[in-house]
Amino acid sequence: MADLFAGHEPPPTPDTPIDGPLADQLRPRVLGEVVGQEHLTGAEGAIGRMVAAGKLTSIILWGPPGTGKTTIARLLADAVGLRYAQISAVFSGVADLKKVFAEAKEHARTGKKTLLFVDEIHRFNRAQQDGFLPFVEDGTVTLVGATTENPSFELNAALLSRAQVLILHRLDATALETLIARGEQAEGRPLPLDGPARAALIASADGDGRFLLNQAETLFSVGLDAPLDPAGLSALLQRRVAVYDKDREGHYNLISALHKSLRGSDPQASLYYLARMLTAGEQPLYVLRRLVRFASEDIGLADPQALVQCLAAKDAYDFLGSPEGELAIVQACLYLATAPKSNAAYKAQKAAFRTAKETGSLMPPQNILNAPTKLMKEIGYGSGYTYDHDTEGGFSGDNYWPEEMTPQSFYVPTDRGMEKRIAERMAWWDERRGEGE
Repeated sequence: MADLFAGHEPPPTPDTPIDGPLADQLRPRVLGEVVGQEHLTGAEGAIGRMVAAGKLTSIILWGPPGTGKTTIARLLADAVGLRYAQISAVFSGVADLKKVFAEAKEHARTGKKTLLFVDEIHRFNRAQQDGFLPFVEDGTVTLVGATTENPSFELNAALLSRAQVLILHRLDATALETLIARGEQAEGRPLPLDGPARAALIASADGDGRFLLNQAETLFSVGLDAPLDPAGLSALLQRRVAVYDKDREGHYNLISALHKSLRGSDPQASLYYLARMLTAGEQPLYVLRRLVRFASEDIGLADPQALVQCLAAKDAYDFLGSPEGELAIVQACLYLATAPKSNAAYKAQKAAFRTAKETGSLMPPQNILNAPTKLMKEIGYGSGYTYDHDTEGGFSGDNYWPEEMTPQSFYVPTDRGMEKRIAERMAWWDERRGEGE
C-alpha cells in the first residue's frame, strides 16, 4: 500500500505554485500526505481500497471547508491513472458541462478516461445534476463531487444511487498541528507564538486547514520582536466567524443538539449549544420558539413553570433586545435543563388526536350536552348531569365518554416533579370511579 501513496512525486502544477500562498505551496503531492482523513485514505479506508485495486467508482466527498476535498480528488486521478478535469458549480453552466463531457469523450476514444471533479456540486440544480447521469453510466467520466451540504438534501436520488458518499472529518488539533509544522518547515522558522497562542490559533481554525495556513502566512509575513500571547494574537488577527447557515444543515444540527442536551438534563452542554447558535447569528426569537416547544414537549406538567419561564424570557427579550435580553434566554435554557422531565403531555396529545380522527363524530353522552332551549331539555339534553362542586370531595365520578367508546387513558403522568402529585390525584379519582360502578 505504501508504494501507492508514496514515492510518486509529480512536479509542481498550477494548483501548487512555488511562490503562491502557503496553503497552495503545502498542498499534498501524494495521498499519504493528506492529514485528518486517514479513515478514508488509509489502507482499510474506502479510498485506500480503491487505489489499491486500481479502480475508482464515482464518489461524493462531503465535509466542511478546508478538509481536503479538492486535494483528494486531484491526487485520486493521479493515483489510478485517470485524466483530471475540474469545474465549479458556482461558475459553470450548461455550456461548460457540455464542453467537459465532449472533451472526456474524445479522450475516452484514445483510451484515457477522465476523473471529473465538480466542486460545490450541490449548487447545480436538479436538471443539471440529471445531466451527469448518462456520462457516469457509460463510463465517460468518473465523477468526484465535493459538497459542504448534506447530500441527502441537496443531490438527486438518481445521482446519489450511482455514487458512494464519503464523509470527511473536521481537522482535529493533531492534524492542524501537523499543517503548522509543515508551514514552519517550509518557512524555515517557527511561528511567532507562545504555547497558549499557538493553541488559540488552532482552535480558531474550527477544523479548516486552509484557514489555519492563511492565518499562519499572515503571522510569518509580519515582523515581530517577540512571540505573541493569546491577547496579542487576537489583536493582530481578525476573529473567525462561526460557520453557520441558518437555512442549512448546521442550523438543524445545532438546534437538535440543544434540544437533546436539554432533554438529557445537561445544563452545561445546553448552554454551550445555545451560545453556539446565538454567537453565530441565529435569531433569538427562533431559539425562544424552540425553547417554548421544549417546555411543553419534554417537561409539561412535571414542572408547569417551565412554559411560564420561556414566555417570560420572550417578553424580556422583546423588552430589552440584544444583548441584554439574551440573559433571559439563558435563564430559560438553564431552567429547562434542570427541570424534571416528562413527555406525558406530548404522548397524550398524539394518542388523543389519533383516537379523535379514528372515532369521527361520536356524540357525547346526553348528561353533559348543553341544553339552551326547551326542546333540547325535553329530549334529554343535560339530563342526569351531576354538578361536581355539590358532591362530597368535589368529584362525582360520572361517565363523560360517548356511549360507543370505552374510557381511554391518553395522559399517563410520570413520577417526576409535579406529575407525581398529579398521578396520585388521578389514582384517587380512578378509585372513586371504581366504587361507583
